[in-house]
Amino acid sequence: MDPLGIARWQFGITTVYHFLFVPITIGMAFFIAITETAWVRTRKPVYLRATKFWGKIFLINFAIGVVTGIVQEFQFGMNWSSYSRFVGDVFGAPLAMEALLAFFLESTFLGLWIFGWDKLSPRLHCACIWLVSIGTMLSAFFIMSANSFMQHPVGVTVNADRSRAEMNDIWAVLTQPLNMWAYSHVIAGAILSGAAMFAGIASYFLMKKRDVEVFRPAVRFGLVGMLIGSLAVIVTGDLLAKVMTDVQPMKMAAAEALWDTTEGASFSLFTIGTLDGSSEVFSIRVPGVLSFMATESFSGTVEGINDVQAQFEEQYGPGDYRPIIPVAYWMFRIMMGAGFVMLLVSIVGLWLTRKGRLPESKTVWRLAMFAIAGPVVGHSAGWIFTEMGRQPWTVVGLYRTEESVSPSVSGGSVLTSLIIFTLLYGILAVVEVGLVVKYVKIGPPSEQEALASIRRGKPRSGGFGGDDEGTPADADEKPLAFAY
Repeated sequence: MDPLGIARWQFGITTVYHFLFVPITIGMAFFIAITETAWVRTRKPVYLRATKFWGKIFLINFAIGVVTGIVQEFQFGMNWSSYSRFVGDVFGAPLAMEALLAFFLESTFLGLWIFGWDKLSPRLHCACIWLVSIGTMLSAFFIMSANSFMQHPVGVTVNADRSRAEMNDIWAVLTQPLNMWAYSHVIAGAILSGAAMFAGIASYFLMKKRDVEVFRPAVRFGLVGMLIGSLAVIVTGDLLAKVMTDVQPMKMAAAEALWDTTEGASFSLFTIGTLDGSSEVFSIRVPGVLSFMATESFSGTVEGINDVQAQFEEQYGPGDYRPIIPVAYWMFRIMMGAGFVMLLVSIVGLWLTRKGRLPESKTVWRLAMFAIAGPVVGHSAGWIFTEMGRQPWTVVGLYRTEESVSPSVSGGSVLTSLIIFTLLYGILAVVEVGLVVKYVKIGPPSEQEALASIRRGKPRSGGFGGDDEGTPADADEKPLAFAY
């Protein structure tokens, strides 16, 4: 039993599973903050009911995300201790910032938000969920900084005497272009994920014709968010691809299975063959698109796998510097396909629900519920491409994966933990889905229940609109535009 291979499987499974919850919680926190702001501004109970309902779904996913995220931290010390010793001085800094700044920010104010409905004024309570949203986005920034360093190490000097990397410029680590666009891409995907949750779950209620006054605005809000999020994912993904081409030419070549350097390289939408450059049976290609993605020119030159391999052998010594080409090729297409499908779904959904319309066909609403799966598939494929595409490196150009595994951990130990974690994660998946389904079926609280749970006291004007204690604002004041 090879400890390296099993450790890679364990890290891959736990990472992909954990990241199922990250974009959902980031996106939902943002949209819940907007929904509660609508309540504070308009004092329409429908927004308070919506905030309380979506809050329960958010908290379930947040809790599972925290539990699964803890495993990620411990794996660096358990299975990848050689990696931790080599790069801990650099890699640990953004992770420490994430824990001390972002996580404490979001967890502290999330606690106030959960338990402060009847203790804080509506304005202050609303500020708490905004701080939670900011905290989740900051957390993603520091995590992406650490990951971007692994993809393109900057701000570091390798100390040959100590056999470790030492950081000399934290700002270079945090602000390198790869991190800026990778983080933007992740946040765009999070917006898409949160919006898909809103639209997908709201579609269930509209199909059942339950609480239409709550979920008609929610489905429109989700569809608008899906439109914005999918467009942002496509744009930031294109910009990220150009940076990736500069710092990881092998990954870009592997994404197309482009073996030879080519001018005006085409992009294959679909290929039947071995992807080894020798036996392509059939493919559908769009001329010049790969060159545009890589160089901003339809006639630009894209380096091929063979040429990059030769360069790396000369630079780093003998070895195979190619990732698994079929994995990189197909994950790249699944990731892109999910983004474009979500864009199409949002456009069709906005058209079908325009001007107060609600489709009568239950099939339409059932298909809309599957929108929740779109970002999940896209994110999973994207992370598999990102991490598998940089192999055989853990830190590109500095440290190989085969050097990173813990030398004293046996294959049997890693296999045991892999089996245990996989079983536990399977149980957590059942629990998570069961809780979400349970609270979705319960639905939002009634108007009386929602209003009874908020702080009551002496009314006072000001703030976002109306008073601070649940008194309706001016009846002529319109709610936020997204509701319509």
